[in-house]
Amino acid sequence: MTGKAEVVVVTGASAGLGRAIARAFARQGARVGLIARGREGLEAAKRDVEQLGGEGLVLQADVSDPEALERAADQVEATFGPIDIWVNNAMTSVFSPLKEMDPTEFKRVTEVAYLGFVYGTMTALKRMLPRDAGSIVQVGSALAYRSIPLQSAYCGAKHAIRGFTDSLRSELIHDGSKIRLTMVQMPGMNTTQFGWVKSRLANKAQPVPPIYQPEVAADAVVWAAHHRRREMYVGFSTVQAMWGNKFIKGLLDRYLAKKAYAGQQTDEPEDRGRPYNLWEPLDAQRDFGAHGGFGDRSKTSSWEVCVSRNRNTILAGAALSAVFAFALRCKLIKRR
Repeated sequence: MTGKAEVVVVTGASAGLGRAIARAFARQGARVGLIARGREGLEAAKRDVEQLGGEGLVLQADVSDPEALERAADQVEATFGPIDIWVNNAMTSVFSPLKEMDPTEFKRVTEVAYLGFVYGTMTALKRMLPRDAGSIVQVGSALAYRSIPLQSAYCGAKHAIRGFTDSLRSELIHDGSKIRLTMVQMPGMNTTQFGWVKSRLANKAQPVPPIYQPEVAADAVVWAAHHRRREMYVGFSTVQAMWGNKFIKGLLDRYLAKKAYAGQQTDEPEDRGRPYNLWEPLDAQRDFGAHGGFGDRSKTSSWEVCVSRNRNTILAGAALSAVFAFALRCKLIKRR
């Protein structure tokens, strides 16, 4: 990376996808503000960032607390300078039928996985709008388009983020703002979340296949942060979810009712007494890293991301081919 190092803030940076995103920006020499609740995970993330060529700043904060995010942003700018990129990524969830959930659990997931994005966006805009510069990336999900059973709170949050982001985007366009705003929709990933969110499932939770390594998604986030793209889709399953929900909603309701219960569980019984991160961080004393336990089944690339990144070249090539074919058909070009 040449010139001034970018200043990036990543929420949920201590583990999982957030950890992979922090590493991806570090490879470009960025100065990364790392926001999460767990001290040990954050310190490990900082070491990762510095080993990869960036600079890291540990910022213990709960994204459901807007004042804590304000303090964290102030510390980033006092240490590194103006924030160039803000990535909203922090999440928590509960695997459970709604009929078994407590209202406080649903509220907590919403406060972190939805309002945390709202508060993070507001914090970033407060600093970016006066400069009329900056990029905000919302880490979304295929579940922002197609909800599945047993994750009602999380699915609701991802749908809400998409609605919130679309509304804000129109406001920025109205104001003639140069701030970039994008949402990157993710597939099932091999991250730590499946071993540390609260679960009432009979067996251990797993991502809905196909599963991707978090680095695939992290690279997409870095690319989206530097390009004016409304949305990006990682993985064909994400594209399927979006288009399927447009045309066969009712059929998908019934299909998921039949298949998605077993599809979200392994064959290994869940330990109902294990700790979870809904109220307290699990990485306060231990580093969990970026990867979960599904590496042997995880993809390391996504052709959908490649197509999205190169869509202008692909469209230009397709247009040229169409013109050539039309010219041949009309005998404007002689065949050899």
